[in-house]
Amino acid sequence: MVFLIAGVFSLVGVSLGTYVSPWWFLLNLLVGINLVVFSTVGFCPMAILLNKLGVEPKVKD
Repeated sequence: MVFLIAGVFSLVGVSLGTYVSPWWFLLNLLVGINLVVFSTVGFCPMAILLNKLGVEPKVKD
């Protein structure tokens, strides 16, 4: 679910950056930084939010 949301945000950022304002490309930068932090440290704010909303993880520890 986290990767689905990251992909949607990336596509939205590219689309808005292309058609509205180049400042929207910063959204892709933030998504990329979050993915790097998640892969190295294991901290992901979206995963925490989804967990609090009751979304079950596919892989359990």
